[in-house]
Amino acid sequence: MPPRRQVVIVGGGPVGVALALALGLRGISCAVIERRTELSSIPKGQGLSQRSVEHFARWGLADQLRAARAMPPGHPIGQVTVYRDLRSDFWHAAAARELVAPFYAQANERLPQYRTEEVLRRRLAELPDVDVHLGWQATEVHQHADGVRVVATRDGAELELVGDYVVGCDGGRSIVREQADIPRSGTDFDELVALVVFRSKEFHQALERFPARSTYRVMHPDLKGYWMFFGRVDVGEEFFFHGPVPPGTTTENFDFAAFLHQAAGFPFESTIDHVGFWDLRVQVADEYRRGRAFIAGDAAHTHPPYGGFGLNNGLEDAVNLGWKLAAVLDGWGGPALLDSYSPERQAVFRDVGEEIIGGWIREDRAVLEEYSPETDREEFERAFAEVAAGFGKRLRHFEPNYEGSSVVLGPPGGVNSGLGTHSFQARPGHHLAPQPSSAGGTVFDALGPDFTLLALDAGDDAVAAFSEAAAEAGVPLTVVQDTFDGGREAYGSRLVLVRPDQFVVWTGDTVPADVGRVLSRVTGRG
Repeated sequence: MPPRRQVVIVGGGPVGVALALALGLRGISCAVIERRTELSSIPKGQGLSQRSVEHFARWGLADQLRAARAMPPGHPIGQVTVYRDLRSDFWHAAAARELVAPFYAQANERLPQYRTEEVLRRRLAELPDVDVHLGWQATEVHQHADGVRVVATRDGAELELVGDYVVGCDGGRSIVREQADIPRSGTDFDELVALVVFRSKEFHQALERFPARSTYRVMHPDLKGYWMFFGRVDVGEEFFFHGPVPPGTTTENFDFAAFLHQAAGFPFESTIDHVGFWDLRVQVADEYRRGRAFIAGDAAHTHPPYGGFGLNNGLEDAVNLGWKLAAVLDGWGGPALLDSYSPERQAVFRDVGEEIIGGWIREDRAVLEEYSPETDREEFERAFAEVAAGFGKRLRHFEPNYEGSSVVLGPPGGVNSGLGTHSFQARPGHHLAPQPSSAGGTVFDALGPDFTLLALDAGDDAVAAFSEAAAEAGVPLTVVQDTFDGGREAYGSRLVLVRPDQFVVWTGDTVPADVGRVLSRVTGRG
């Protein structure tokens, strides 16, 4: 008989490994199939949001993650926006992710994706319930009434794995998505973009004219709203650069050093270590589930690397799906829980691709077409300042929420969305913001691994009602009791029910008429 694991994960990049970690820490057996035997040295996926670092903290890996960074501790992670080239007199270093820092329990971080993967893989290797098969290429994915079967090959040998579910974390050309016949759609901006990784101490020294930052966005009027941008890998020498190039560009027929000099506005000595290409388009799968097959990360959604959404959204996919699969496999989650994964996560990414990223391109294009310093310097400066600040404003309104989810008791007419307003109020469908705990630390840090009831100056009868209903239904529940002051009054409710991924599912000041029905709804059983 082929080895059987509860979940077979195709793709062992950061999203696949994060999913295996999320499942393995809950005692769910997994197998990970990954075609690579070594980590890529290309420094992509560097920006980890506050929300992503929350996940690492809950996996016990926040300190390891921060220790793995390539940049000095405390170096600012923000962005400089510059007009035409880096020698321009027109630039701004407007606030961005720091605008939402108070609403999360961890600070954001920046490090190359391969270092993030190293942190995840080291922890994964410690889990007894996870098998990792490196160097294997998945070739077949089959579903049947009771499970799945995945076939992989390596050097003429064949590996067969069976399980209850399969998850494709295998990138934009996902075999899991293809064999599950899940279509994709989105906007193609019809632009070819080059990625150049280079080293230059001279370039680093030239950036000292700006405040210390990590990325430098160049807005050139000829680019029609598309970006050129430089990013630091470390502080002192290594950088990456993205910029649109003519169709048909290859590594042999294009002068990439001159391209870097054009964007910089000055020549400099450099060593180019890597050149790659990507197509500027937004693609999102029509659904993230088909039967016993699920997709996550780039298998479900791809977009330009504007704003650092790709890896962060993939990690959120893994966390969202991970606890739901574990709940169903452990017997206390119902079928509606798995049904909720696709509508929750798909709606978020469609807003990211079409509204946030597409919005940046449209707004930048409009400003660059209408204003120029040669025509009216004062009006240009005003408009350019708004565009530079607009990057952070759109990030501030990136607030994924599941108000319309079938497993959340959200407001009437609520919808799932990637856009919203950050608030300290505990709102069904929204991420719980941290507030101080009278016991020390924060209420967020006191949340349990599964469902948590925050009881803030709530009566013993309320706590007993939830505890008894949870015990009867077999739902693991942590109760956190505290006073309704000291900052916790900002939650706006004395009773707050929080699910395992730290999203609120129900709030109230008194015990609901039927606690069992509430628990049944939020665990997907009714």
